[in-house]
Amino acid sequence: LFLLSAAAVADSGSTEIGGHTKFRLTSQAYPEQSVFRDLVGSSTLDVGGDLRLNLRSDHGRWSFDAAYQLLALHGDSVELGRLLPGGADLFFPGLPDDDRRLFDLTDVIEDDGKTAILHRIDRLSLAYASEKAVIRLGRQVLSWGNGLFYAPMDLVNPFDPAAVDTEYKVGDDMLYLQYLFDTGNDVQFAYVARRNLLDGDFDAGESTAAIKYHGFVGEAELDLLLADNYGDSVLGIGAGKSIGGAVLRGDIVATRSSDDTYVQLVTNLTYSWNGFGRNMSGAIEYFFNGFGQRSDAYSPPDLAGNPDLVKRITRGELFSIGRHYLAGSVMIEMTPLWTLTPTVLTNLSDPSGLLQLVTNYSLSDNMTLLASVNVPLGAKGTEFGGIATGEPNRYLSGGAGVFAQFAWYF
Repeated sequence: LFLLSAAAVADSGSTEIGGHTKFRLTSQAYPEQSVFRDLVGSSTLDVGGDLRLNLRSDHGRWSFDAAYQLLALHGDSVELGRLLPGGADLFFPGLPDDDRRLFDLTDVIEDDGKTAILHRIDRLSLAYASEKAVIRLGRQVLSWGNGLFYAPMDLVNPFDPAAVDTEYKVGDDMLYLQYLFDTGNDVQFAYVARRNLLDGDFDAGESTAAIKYHGFVGEAELDLLLADNYGDSVLGIGAGKSIGGAVLRGDIVATRSSDDTYVQLVTNLTYSWNGFGRNMSGAIEYFFNGFGQRSDAYSPPDLAGNPDLVKRITRGELFSIGRHYLAGSVMIEMTPLWTLTPTVLTNLSDPSGLLQLVTNYSLSDNMTLLASVNVPLGAKGTEFGGIATGEPNRYLSGGAGVFAQFAWYF
């Protein structure tokens, strides 16, 4: 499909072809009381590869985007993630699939033992743009909201707050419309079509329809969101304003499910400065997760009593099981080619947290090295220190981990 589409547009207009290859290594330690240690030993080691080919062709007001991916992962967590029940992606994020997407553009080459290999189409969209309107149909991405670490207004495939490589979101099959007013304000509409996991047929109740208005009120920016997401009604409001040299942003999102009404709130402050002869930029963010557990009880039986939370975790919409979070980071430009970013994600109720030290080094114009050290903090029974399983002295816990990735762009 990718090759046929590329051939159809390559003869006219401007065409750009590029991509990357990435090779990554991940290692994770497990403490003595971890149930993961019982299954795989004291640590896991995984290696992975990612080949991505991007195509963009423009011809007048029309444009075409496509991206092909070949993904491979080999290691202990592949086998472990396959053995664990649904929801385990919170601990062992696997390779993408199209089980829910309208079109199945993923083909599994191998999925056995410690190895998983697949290839897929991650982008495939056709767009028409006039001076005031944009219409785009096909597999594409959508990113809404003002959250930096936590993004309650980003309804479609938000990033895990602990994700290190956030270069590409996974695409979804959708219709996207945008209209730009003379004032600079705009309105956007998106419809994400999905299938039912049980019968594989298109199901409007599993889809997302959303409209968002973005405008200016004086020097401030304003977002208004109205959506139907998996059958739940969603209403959101967001704003952002420059205050001195800093920028203050935030979103409030209310969701009405069949069981209850939940409120999520995120607010953050960003600021850039020069310190110790280096450029720095910092961010601090508070997140209230109304779907989270009201108590600090996170065992599987306790979580089972909160189905609205579990559904969002298994769908990859939410990655937090508590209610109050504080996150912060400082990006330090050590040299023009090297940045160092310490980051802390904390559950204020436990308390527990995750300390990350991320480094990004540009080896050349088309090669980069991205790496991180991740250290969970907190006592047993907390979210980051280790979730209780209900069995004596057994926890869903991990120790320190490392991530290293080499990328070559072409």
